[in-house]
Amino acid sequence: MTSTSTKSHSALLDNALANIPVKFKQKLIDVYIEIKRNQSESRFDSTGLSAGKFCEVVIRLLQHEVFGHSNPFGKKIPNMADECRKIITSSQSSATESIRIIMPRAIIFIYTLRNKRGIGHVGGDVDANAIDSMTISRTADWIICELIRIYHKLSLEEAQDIVDSISVRNLPIVWEIAGKKRVLREELNAKQQVLLLLYSEQDSGVLSEDLCAWVEYAPNMFKTRVLSKLHKERLIEHDEESEVVYLSPKGAALVEEQLL
Repeated sequence: MTSTSTKSHSALLDNALANIPVKFKQKLIDVYIEIKRNQSESRFDSTGLSAGKFCEVVIRLLQHEVFGHSNPFGKKIPNMADECRKIITSSQSSATESIRIIMPRAIIFIYTLRNKRGIGHVGGDVDANAIDSMTISRTADWIICELIRIYHKLSLEEAQDIVDSISVRNLPIVWEIAGKKRVLREELNAKQQVLLLLYSEQDSGVLSEDLCAWVEYAPNMFKTRVLSKLHKERLIEHDEESEVVYLSPKGAALVEEQLL
């Protein structure tokens, strides 16, 4: 979890991709930044889920450029590999070779890695891991570089500079070390720290005793002074039987709007 707002990154990409049709551009920017955020936070399963959405946006943009029309958003792409092959084998387009040949293959690679390596699916043979997530992220970087180069008429080096400025890992708010987590913003109170810690574990709950230890709060007062108040405000769900704490959608919204 990083402290830098994504607004500046979004504005930078909005300018660099200014010539991409509006109906594709913002969706492309949002999901690309989502991939970068998940990668920097080591949320490898989430990186895979974002990668699927990224492919679905890019394939529609390529369809638009090659055929003049695309599958509408909201309607499922029936077979990603087949749709990519239609673009690759098309002989009726004046689109660049990168759009017709190379990017569709990059999409097939990302989508195959996402589907066949356990990312975003229950019961995969191989768990999502750091190498898979990094490979997806770097391939998405290349696609964005190509789109910037093509649509903004920049050199590959200039496009890479823009992507590199987004790829820099920022100082984390939540630091994980030796099985523990620490919130590095000293001005935050215990309730705010709990919300941030749960936000960094959105895919699962956290034991109340772990939260107490991570926040370094007095154990005999943690439940009554911190968890019960957050639970009453519906920012968390505290299951007192299992002693597992979950972040609610309301709590996640508060973190994104006020704490990040």
